[in-house]
Amino acid sequence: MPIVLAPVNTELRILRVIAEEKVKKHLENLGVVVNGTVTVLSSSGGAVVCKIKEGRVALDRDVSTKILVTPA
Repeated sequence: MPIVLAPVNTELRILRVIAEEKVKKHLENLGVVVNGTVTVLSSSGGAVVCKIKEGRVALDRDVSTKILVTPA
């Protein structure tokens, strides 16, 4: 499921990132990597705020629909 549809406050595992290489590299630098874990803190209007490791990352609607996750 896309991360935008994921339940809040649940640990998730990233399955796939469907984006251009430039965007993928940027997300990898932020900690969004395949098989990495992420927790959705809030979701509103397609925008998602996630906890990745010890930091928080805000994703807009376009990016949040391209990150596929599953419960960890």
